[in-house]
Amino acid sequence: MAIAKQFLKSKPVCKVTFSLSADVVADAKDVAVVGEFNDWAAEAATKLKKQKDGSYKATLELEAGKEYAFRYLIDGATWTNDEAADKYIPSGVSYEENSVIVL
Repeated sequence: MAIAKQFLKSKPVCKVTFSLSADVVADAKDVAVVGEFNDWAAEAATKLKKQKDGSYKATLELEAGKEYAFRYLIDGATWTNDEAADKYIPSGVSYEENSVIVL
């Protein structure tokens, strides 16, 4: 798991690349990132694309200067956090936590 941040000089935006390693996703067919940036709507989730090494990646442009809670949704059923998140906060839905990225 990793998160890469690339701040753009031309506008207050950060390109954030979310990725999950092959060992985390196992034999998953569908991996998506869901969070505050899409109102936690699974149907609006950004799908991660499978890489040659079996990992999954996706890049989003998010407004800089904000924090966004998020989680990964694997095969529409399993939620997981990112080990590389900047911090974690209670989800408010269950005893689990959400990953947070600080931009």
